[in-house]
Amino acid sequence: MDLRISQLPFVTSGAPNSILAIVDYNAAITGVTSAIYFSSVTANLSGATGSSGTSGTNGTSGTNGTSGTNGTSGTSGTSGTNGTSGTSGSSGTSPVSPYPYVYGLFSQTGNSDTISGTTSELSLIGGGKGSLLIPANGFSVGDSFSVKMFGDLGAQNNDTLTIKLKSGSVVLGTTGAITMPSVTNSHFTLEACFTIRATGTTTNASIVSSGFYTFTSNASGSLEGASFSTLNNTTFDTTSSNTLEITAQFSSTNAANFIFSEFLVLNKIY
Repeated sequence: MDLRISQLPFVTSGAPNSILAIVDYNAAITGVTSAIYFSSVTANLSGATGSSGTSGTNGTSGTNGTSGTNGTSGTSGTSGTNGTSGTSGSSGTSPVSPYPYVYGLFSQTGNSDTISGTTSELSLIGGGKGSLLIPANGFSVGDSFSVKMFGDLGAQNNDTLTIKLKSGSVVLGTTGAITMPSVTNSHFTLEACFTIRATGTTTNASIVSSGFYTFTSNASGSLEGASFSTLNNTTFDTTSSNTLEITAQFSSTNAANFIFSEFLVLNKIY
């Protein structure tokens, strides 16, 4: 039957997803609606290709369906890429947030002062961008860092050279006194990593440092040097500020002995 718009019932309540369909309405000509079977409306929702049908938005293969993007096997589903068992999920291959902060702390932008003609222990670090200082209580257990330094040196045969990695006056690691061969205008590399094992005052805080120092000898052109691995759990203190220092010290004032750095980068790696 045909109904005029004015004859349509006034609905005050109903299902949240109720739909009112008006078909072939033309006020200028008839002002009536054409009859439409309710089943033809629901077919567009629950049919094979409807919103809730097999291939529809909520259907088995639809966006929210079992195999759909948000479904159990979909991209964001339980077994999907972002799901619990997926690549980025809690059981997947990607780490779970919050992640540790990893970033650069300091980059040297010029040569350091040259250490030569002295037996004093002096700094091998030049000026740069960033900071070598960690403020008081700025360390957490597991914090890990790496430092890389490259530079030039020369040495008198049988004189010694000692390299130290320090936090202020606290020694974190040292090569010990290396008996040098005759070296002229050679290059050196210092690489080291350290990890905070415990925080607190001295005898409570703990840091392990490992690294190696190498240089090229004149005689064979081969790499020589020393390595170190040191656990400091007696004099290291995380409740006060800590500033990285790298020093060098020769055993004589011979003019052949010299060393300076050209490159240094300090990174937080975990």
